[in-house]
Amino acid sequence: MAVFAVPAAQIVAQESLDESIKYLLDYVAKSDATFIRNGQAYTPQEAVRHIKAKYEHFKNEIKTPEDFIRLSASKSLLTGQPYLVQTSDGKQRRLDEWLAEALKEHQKESGR
Repeated sequence: MAVFAVPAAQIVAQESLDESIKYLLDYVAKSDATFIRNGQAYTPQEAVRHIKAKYEHFKNEIKTPEDFIRLSASKSLLTGQPYLVQTSDGKQRRLDEWLAEALKEHQKESGR
């Protein structure tokens, strides 16, 4: 039986990536926001389903939380239009910027 050694740093990095992705998906799911994709409004739960589907598509290319945001939550593959989020105060902004700020705050709070 062959044993494959995986460096501990790689395991920790993967756990960290998985934790960050889970945090970002939860952040979207629990938000009081409307998500806009190609001009159409979606609920947080619909946005999470779409982002998860894109994550599965790009999983092999995603090595960092920033890759996850860029590849899964930034723009439409069909039209190239950026995804938007409209927060409860009525302001619209790019989803990737909104998530990048959430990630930065999460990393600061968790000491990374």
